Amino acid sequence: MLKLQSASLLWKDLHISPHELRLNTLRCGQSFRWKQLNENWVSVLNGRLVVLKETPTTILYGYDQALNAGAVTEIRDYFQLDRVSLQDCYQRWSKMDPNFAKKSVHFQGIRMLRQDPWENLISFICSSNNNISRISQMVNKMCVRFGKKAAILDDTEFYDFPTLDEITTDDNKVESILRELGFGYRAKYIANTCSKIKADHPDRKEKWLHTLREVSYEEAKSSLMTLQGVGPKVADCVCLMSLDQTESIPVDTHVWQIALRDYGFSSKKKGKTLDSKLYLQVGDHFRTLFGEYSGWAHSVLFTADLKGFEMVDNNKKRKMVKEQEIIVVSKKTKSKR
Repeated sequence: MLKLQSASLLWKDLHISPHELRLNTLRCGQSFRWKQLNENWVSVLNGRLVVLKETPTTILYGYDQALNAGAVTEIRDYFQLDRVSLQDCYQRWSKMDPNFAKKSVHFQGIRMLRQDPWENLISFICSSNNNISRISQMVNKMCVRFGKKAAILDDTEFYDFPTLDEITTDDNKVESILRELGFGYRAKYIANTCSKIKADHPDRKEKWLHTLREVSYEEAKSSLMTLQGVGPKVADCVCLMSLDQTESIPVDTHVWQIALRDYGFSSKKKGKTLDSKLYLQVGDHFRTLFGEYSGWAHSVLFTADLKGFEMVDNNKKRKMVKEQEIIVVSKKTKSKR
């Protein structure tokens, strides 16, 4: 078991421009296991402790002699740094859309993560009618209860996300254990999703989700929606955040309001509950506007509009208000103001 102190870490410059990545990306509701310890952002990726630090000009990776500096390749994949030039995308989207050009000036470096699909799926099943702080607590409880302890940094324990087999050591107890941990009705969704994946994909199990990176967006989304607790919003989040489906657009009532207010979007159902028809219309609107990587562009607009994710100019320290004010849900989503 690794037991480390931040003061003893060595630091490697990842040579990442602020225009390509800002670490506040880790707090905008994509992943729920990153912790901020002083100036460092810390999590576990594939059993490996990852420590990152942002400077005004780059991102630093902290490691110890016991840690493999080769994790840099994994980190670059996680942030899709060699797959997508965010600066090029911002320039292209700004030419397409004056509203994006105006909003994005103070929101540089917001990019989509390329997460493990299994962790991403289970985390977003937890997101139903929930907020970021509580989702993070629930995911952490799962890791502590079922996962492996990866390391201790500055007396804080860090766990890997549990595999399907680790969660279902006793299939009959999964739901009851999760209910004891405070998951409520989501416990049943997770238990049933685990059972279905094991039954339908006995050989690959959760690794089956990786195959959805190779199919069309429509097929990936429909496959996810066969799982209990996965509606259109959760499916789109997983498609966008872990399955390379860049045209996926998660839509909630907040995004619906952005479409109405900023893009002249009209509907006879204006002001009514966001239903499946409106969901598709809003997504198609942004897909038509931004084209390839429209899901990424939409996420910048979403983040820029949140009161709970506030950035100022690059010469001042960015500030994030209480994350409890950001609600990420699959149905009846609200963003508190």
